[in-house]
Amino acid sequence: MLKLYNSASRKREDFVPHEPGKVSMYTCGPTVYHFAHIGNLRTYIMEDILDRYLRYSGYDVKRVMNITDVGHLSSDGDTGEDKMLKGAKREKKTVMEIAQYYTDCFFADCEKLHIRRPDVIEPATQCIDEFIKVIAALIEKGFAYEAGGNIYFDTSKLKQYYIFNDFSSEDLAVGVREGVEEDGNKKNKADFVLWFTKSKFEDQELKWDSPWGVGYPGWHIECSCISMKHLGEYLDIHCGGIDNAFPHHTNEIAQSEAYVGHAWCKYWMHVLHLNTDSGKMSKSKGEFLTVSLLEEKGYNPVVYRFFCLQSHYRRSLVFSWENLDNATVAYRKLIARIAAQKVKENETVEAEKLEALKAKFVAALDNDLNTSLAITAIYDVLKSDANATTKRAAIADFDTVLCLDLLRAADAYAEEETKKAAAAANTVRVYSDDPEIRAIEEAIDARAAAKKAKNYAEADRIRAELLAKGIVLTDTPNGTTFERK
Repeated sequence: MLKLYNSASRKREDFVPHEPGKVSMYTCGPTVYHFAHIGNLRTYIMEDILDRYLRYSGYDVKRVMNITDVGHLSSDGDTGEDKMLKGAKREKKTVMEIAQYYTDCFFADCEKLHIRRPDVIEPATQCIDEFIKVIAALIEKGFAYEAGGNIYFDTSKLKQYYIFNDFSSEDLAVGVREGVEEDGNKKNKADFVLWFTKSKFEDQELKWDSPWGVGYPGWHIECSCISMKHLGEYLDIHCGGIDNAFPHHTNEIAQSEAYVGHAWCKYWMHVLHLNTDSGKMSKSKGEFLTVSLLEEKGYNPVVYRFFCLQSHYRRSLVFSWENLDNATVAYRKLIARIAAQKVKENETVEAEKLEALKAKFVAALDNDLNTSLAITAIYDVLKSDANATTKRAAIADFDTVLCLDLLRAADAYAEEETKKAAAAANTVRVYSDDPEIRAIEEAIDARAAAKKAKNYAEADRIRAELLAKGIVLTDTPNGTTFERK
């Protein structure tokens, strides 16, 4: 049985969905004002593994993702400039032009990283009616109030507000979270905006009529409403980066449970940061790493996926070019080992051995999505005494979840090696006209043939014989050269 670490309970729990056999899954999508950096994409890779593994395990999964194209302020709280407006100003385009361009870029990156498209993708700007409906209900229930032209959620009405951290009501001093400034309209420091009107309205390109005046939604309300619109009042798994836990996911729980009147989401999965030598990767720092930059430097995006899967999602992962180089070498060696598995004629899958190999893979991912152990399971396949057909069947099975192009890349590698061997076999050696040099060249070829036949004693004898004549051999990647002492 799958055991997942639940951020809400702070422990690993058996995964039991609300409805047997079916899983409702919500993923916080991108704010499409800029390219996604590879730290963002680490989160989506790990969420993709969860999605694929649930399907692999036989669940009927419905996964929903929002696209934030309005309402996300630069502080992640209720202060600063709207990120979409910031992007539009930077590029001198409309907000909707920015949103469409970076949405397309995001999913292009996802495709390169083999991240499956969610079943439902909903931009926030398409759900204004749902936001207004839920906000109106929260006001009616006494969980929200109007102040200074805005609508705020009243956190003092909750028995418990802080879910993912052990805060007390006194702990959230103004300025604890970088960029947070005091809002004099709030009754309580932890209250958050559901709908903005004139207080942040001057430069806002996108705005809608509402019962409280012309304005636009706060960031937090969109995920609750989009989730409930497509997945109902009970959500099995909510995913996101660890930086979303507070205040975004905390606020989602507050407003959702106040609205539906019962527990809303059972399991919370948070992926930890991708760090560089200088700390957490962040767009606010200016330059950041993208999939396109990796490609420009000659890296295969699938190798970045492999790099991420070598670590557990609940551990911070340190990115460096050296680490990515190491992952590239490891991936290429793995592909070469898979390519070396030669299927014999009339060879069939050994069912018992295949099931035993699959059991190790399942045990790894049942253990809180331990992708590092899942990759180890691939090496266990290659080391096993199963025949090549069984090994390939196991690897194909694992790769429906890992999506590392293992067999396709291995077949391409094997084909390339075959071409190289054929080219080498068809190469006619042109010997020197000088009899003495010709004798050395023939000896070098004889030595190469001995090494290929694994007759290393003969190869060593030829080298020693030439050395006795003052001829020193040097083996290079492009062949063997010689010089006289």
